[in-house]
Amino acid sequence: MNTSATIERSAPEAPRSMARLAGVFYLLTFATGSLALFAGSRVSSASGMIAGACYVVVTFLFYHLFKPVNRNFSLLAACISLIGCAIGPLSLVVHALSRINPLAIFGFYCLLIGYLILKSTFLPRALGWLMVFAGLGWLTFLSPALAKQLSPFSFLPGLLGEGALTLWLLAAGVNEADWRKRALAAIK
Repeated sequence: MNTSATIERSAPEAPRSMARLAGVFYLLTFATGSLALFAGSRVSSASGMIAGACYVVVTFLFYHLFKPVNRNFSLLAACISLIGCAIGPLSLVVHALSRINPLAIFGFYCLLIGYLILKSTFLPRALGWLMVFAGLGWLTFLSPALAKQLSPFSFLPGLLGEGALTLWLLAAGVNEADWRKRALAAIK
Protein backbone atom coordinates (compact mmCIF):
# COMPACT_ATOMS: atom_id res chain seq x y z
CA MET A 1 0.00 0.00 0.00
CA ASN A 2 1.43 3.37 -0.94
CA THR A 3 1.85 6.28 1.47
CA SER A 4 -0.68 8.48 -0.31
CA ALA A 5 -3.41 5.88 0.09
CA THR A 6 -2.54 5.50 3.77
CA ILE A 7 -2.87 9.26 4.38
CA GLU A 8 -6.13 9.40 2.43
CA ARG A 9 -7.67 6.49 4.35
CA SER A 10 -6.54 7.53 7.83
CA ALA A 11 -9.40 9.57 9.28
CA PRO A 12 -10.62 11.55 6.26
CA GLU A 13 -11.35 14.64 8.35
CA ALA A 14 -8.46 14.29 10.78
CA PRO A 15 -6.71 17.60 9.97
CA ARG A 16 -9.88 19.69 10.17
CA SER A 17 -11.13 17.81 13.23
CA MET A 18 -7.74 18.17 14.91
CA ALA A 19 -7.72 21.91 14.18
CA ARG A 20 -11.26 22.40 15.48
CA LEU A 21 -10.51 20.36 18.59
CA ALA A 22 -7.45 22.55 19.16
CA GLY A 23 -9.77 25.57 18.83
CA VAL A 24 -12.14 24.14 21.45
CA PHE A 25 -9.31 23.53 23.92
CA TYR A 26 -7.80 26.95 23.15
CA LEU A 27 -11.19 28.51 23.95
CA LEU A 28 -11.38 26.50 27.18
CA THR A 29 -7.89 27.75 28.03
CA PHE A 30 -9.04 31.36 27.57
CA ALA A 31 -12.21 30.83 29.63
CA THR A 32 -10.60 29.02 32.54
CA GLY A 33 -7.50 31.22 32.44
CA SER A 34 -9.67 34.34 32.65
CA LEU A 35 -11.58 32.82 35.56
CA ALA A 36 -8.26 32.11 37.27
CA LEU A 37 -7.29 35.78 37.00
CA PHE A 38 -10.50 37.17 38.47
CA ALA A 39 -11.86 34.52 40.86
CA GLY A 40 -11.13 33.86 44.52
CA SER A 41 -8.04 31.89 45.50
CA ARG A 42 -9.54 28.37 45.61
CA VAL A 43 -11.46 28.80 42.34
CA SER A 44 -8.45 30.60 40.86
CA SER A 45 -6.10 27.70 41.59
CA ALA A 46 -8.48 25.10 40.18
CA SER A 47 -9.20 27.22 37.10
CA GLY A 48 -5.49 27.78 36.55
CA MET A 49 -4.82 24.04 36.65
CA ILE A 50 -7.65 23.38 34.19
CA ALA A 51 -6.35 26.13 31.89
CA GLY A 52 -2.88 24.56 32.02
CA ALA A 53 -4.27 21.11 31.22
CA CYS A 54 -6.24 22.53 28.28
CA TYR A 55 -3.11 24.26 26.98
CA VAL A 56 -1.22 20.96 27.15
CA VAL A 57 -3.91 19.45 24.90
CA VAL A 58 -3.57 22.42 22.50
CA THR A 59 0.20 21.88 22.51
CA PHE A 60 -0.08 18.22 21.49
CA LEU A 61 -2.70 18.95 18.85
CA PHE A 62 -0.55 21.77 17.42
CA TYR A 63 2.49 19.50 17.38
CA HIS A 64 0.63 17.03 15.16
CA LEU A 65 -0.99 19.77 13.10
CA PHE A 66 2.30 21.54 12.31
CA LYS A 67 4.55 18.48 12.09
CA PRO A 68 4.14 18.35 8.27
CA VAL A 69 5.43 21.94 8.03
CA ASN A 70 8.63 21.37 10.02
CA ARG A 71 8.91 18.44 12.39
CA ASN A 72 11.84 19.91 14.36
CA PHE A 73 10.29 23.35 14.90
CA SER A 74 6.97 21.76 15.79
CA LEU A 75 8.70 19.59 18.39
CA LEU A 76 10.68 22.57 19.72
CA ALA A 77 7.47 24.60 20.02
CA ALA A 78 5.76 21.75 21.88
CA CYS A 79 8.68 21.38 24.31
CA ILE A 80 8.71 25.12 25.02
CA SER A 81 4.95 25.14 25.60
CA LEU A 82 5.15 22.18 27.98
CA ILE A 83 7.90 23.96 29.93
CA GLY A 84 5.65 27.02 30.16
CA CYS A 85 2.75 24.86 31.36
CA ALA A 86 4.95 23.16 33.97
CA ILE A 87 6.39 26.35 35.47
CA GLY A 88 3.18 27.30 37.32
CA PRO A 89 2.69 24.05 39.24
CA LEU A 90 6.44 23.49 39.73
CA SER A 91 6.89 26.99 41.16
CA LEU A 92 4.83 25.87 44.15
CA VAL A 93 7.62 23.43 44.99
CA VAL A 94 10.70 25.03 43.42
CA HIS A 95 10.54 28.64 44.58
CA ALA A 96 13.22 29.84 42.15
CA LEU A 97 10.76 29.14 39.33
CA SER A 98 8.26 31.59 40.81
CA ARG A 99 10.42 34.39 39.40
CA ILE A 100 9.76 33.18 35.85
CA ASN A 101 6.54 34.38 34.28
CA PRO A 102 5.12 31.57 32.11
CA LEU A 103 3.73 34.19 29.71
CA ALA A 104 7.29 34.99 28.64
CA ILE A 105 7.83 31.31 27.82
CA PHE A 106 4.60 31.31 25.82
CA GLY A 107 6.03 34.28 23.91
CA PHE A 108 8.66 31.99 22.40
CA TYR A 109 5.97 29.38 21.74
CA CYS A 110 3.76 31.89 19.92
CA LEU A 111 6.72 33.06 17.82
CA LEU A 112 7.37 29.47 16.72
CA ILE A 113 3.70 28.78 16.01
CA GLY A 114 3.56 32.04 14.04
CA TYR A 115 6.57 30.92 12.01
CA LEU A 116 4.99 27.51 11.36
CA ILE A 117 1.74 29.14 10.23
CA LEU A 118 3.66 31.47 7.92
CA LYS A 119 5.45 28.48 6.38
CA SER A 120 2.29 26.40 6.11
CA THR A 121 -0.12 26.61 3.23
CA PHE A 122 -3.14 25.38 5.16
CA LEU A 123 -3.74 28.44 7.38
CA PRO A 124 -3.89 32.13 6.41
CA ARG A 125 -0.57 33.98 6.64
CA ALA A 126 -2.30 36.80 8.53
CA LEU A 127 -2.78 34.40 11.45
CA GLY A 128 0.96 33.72 11.41
CA TRP A 129 1.74 37.43 11.67
CA LEU A 130 -0.82 37.83 14.46
CA MET A 131 0.83 34.99 16.37
CA VAL A 132 4.25 36.62 15.91
CA PHE A 133 2.69 39.81 17.30
CA ALA A 134 1.27 37.79 20.21
CA GLY A 135 4.69 36.28 20.88
CA LEU A 136 6.32 39.69 20.98
CA GLY A 137 3.64 40.88 23.39
CA TRP A 138 4.17 37.93 25.73
CA LEU A 139 7.93 38.47 25.60
CA THR A 140 7.44 41.79 27.43
CA PHE A 141 6.89 39.60 30.50
CA LEU A 142 10.61 38.76 30.45
CA SER A 143 10.92 42.07 32.29
CA PRO A 144 8.41 42.31 35.15
CA ALA A 145 8.96 46.08 35.31
CA LEU A 146 8.22 46.49 31.59
CA ALA A 147 5.16 44.24 31.74
CA LYS A 148 3.83 46.19 34.74
CA GLN A 149 4.45 49.49 32.99
CA LEU A 150 2.65 48.31 29.84
CA SER A 151 -0.21 46.64 31.72
CA PRO A 152 -2.99 46.07 30.73
CA PHE A 153 -1.88 46.74 27.15
CA SER A 154 0.78 44.01 27.34
CA PHE A 155 -2.05 41.45 27.15
CA LEU A 156 -3.53 42.90 23.98
CA PRO A 157 -1.17 41.31 21.39
CA GLY A 158 -1.64 37.87 22.94
CA LEU A 159 -5.38 38.18 23.12
CA LEU A 160 -5.53 39.43 19.54
CA GLY A 161 -3.19 36.82 18.04
CA GLU A 162 -4.23 33.79 20.02
CA GLY A 163 -7.87 34.87 19.97
CA ALA A 164 -7.86 35.21 16.16
CA LEU A 165 -6.23 31.80 15.78
CA THR A 166 -8.76 30.24 18.17
CA LEU A 167 -11.71 31.69 16.27
CA TRP A 168 -10.27 30.64 12.92
CA LEU A 169 -9.69 27.08 14.12
CA LEU A 170 -13.24 26.87 15.49
CA ALA A 171 -14.87 28.35 12.39
CA ALA A 172 -12.75 27.02 9.51
CA GLY A 173 -10.15 24.57 10.78
CA VAL A 174 -7.44 24.07 8.17
CA ASN A 175 -7.37 23.63 4.41
CA GLU A 176 -7.32 19.84 4.36
CA ALA A 177 -6.03 19.45 0.82
CA ASP A 178 -3.02 21.66 1.56
CA TRP A 179 -2.40 19.93 4.90
CA ARG A 180 -2.46 16.52 3.23
CA LYS A 181 -0.01 17.71 0.52
CA ARG A 182 2.37 18.91 3.25
CA ALA A 183 1.96 15.67 5.18
CA LEU A 184 2.67 13.61 2.08
CA ALA A 185 5.70 15.72 1.17
CA ALA A 186 7.05 15.39 4.72
CA ILE A 187 6.92 11.59 4.49
CA LYS A 188 8.82 11.41 1.19
